[in-house]
Amino acid sequence: GFLRYMVDSCEFNSSKLNDIEYIYSHYYNKLEYITFSSSVGKFVGYTEVGIKNAERLNNGPKVINIRAQKERYCFHNVGIFTESALTKS
Repeated sequence: GFLRYMVDSCEFNSSKLNDIEYIYSHYYNKLEYITFSSSVGKFVGYTEVGIKNAERLNNGPKVINIRAQKERYCFHNVGIFTESALTKS
């Protein structure tokens, strides 16, 4: 069968919001075909389908909503993670 999945990730080396990068990627059969990075600020496609979808998403409301995910998703969870890790080490 075929496998399609999405991955949200936050890359950070401090709990400051400016140091956090939010990445949202779409995969199909282990091939990443489109991604959003908060440092780039828009969707980028890597395949023919990904490029078409990136263009569509960058011209619609989805790109505005996903830009806020860095603060909503990462900043909240990084604070919980770093607090938990630091209190147990």
